Amino acid sequence: MKNLKAIIFDLDGTLIHSAPDMHAAVNVTLNTLGRDALDLSTIISFIGNGFEKMVEQSLDATGWYDGSVRKTALDLYLKNYNQNITTLTRPYPGVVSALRGFQRAGVPMGICTNKLTKPAKEICARLDLMQFFKVIAGAEDYQPRKPDPTSLLNCIKDLSSTPSETLYVGDSTIDYFTALNADVPFRLFSNGYLNAPLPDLLKADRFEKWTAHGILVA
Repeated sequence: MKNLKAIIFDLDGTLIHSAPDMHAAVNVTLNTLGRDALDLSTIISFIGNGFEKMVEQSLDATGWYDGSVRKTALDLYLKNYNQNITTLTRPYPGVVSALRGFQRAGVPMGICTNKLTKPAKEICARLDLMQFFKVIAGAEDYQPRKPDPTSLLNCIKDLSSTPSETLYVGDSTIDYFTALNADVPFRLFSNGYLNAPLPDLLKADRFEKWTAHGILVA
């Protein structure tokens, strides 16, 4: 991208391997509710739509639940996760050096994630990543979540860029469709938490847009 003025990243599964801490928090929650534990790969398949959806899918996978159980599970998960947000979470190999390179090149960077804003910022602070980002846009109650483009477009605006001048980097179909909905060039980090088989992204009605945006396999 010759006219690149900003880069925005997804967080979980793109910059950081955070699934082990989320997996642990889910299983503590399930254990407290008298349910069976789930393996890491199952939890990874639930990541991307926000913690509420992940907890709901975990409950679906382990039995019946109603609104009361859901609320209890969400509260338990947040308590468990917030106590251990960086116990096992680490940046992916090469991430810090890449961010330093973009920083040296003078490219403004941001994060657009479906993780709640407070833990997203706290994780970045604990992992010494805050220095790289001018904007960290997390999930908020008052706005729709990705793949709705609102948070990504707001992030672009905060970086004083435009959609055509911004690159969005993510690891999932959710990130891809967020970029598509915002008409933003996209690159895929293929070693993250891809929550649908890659060929599913290349169906005929999406192929031209996908190939136009390109794919970065890392």
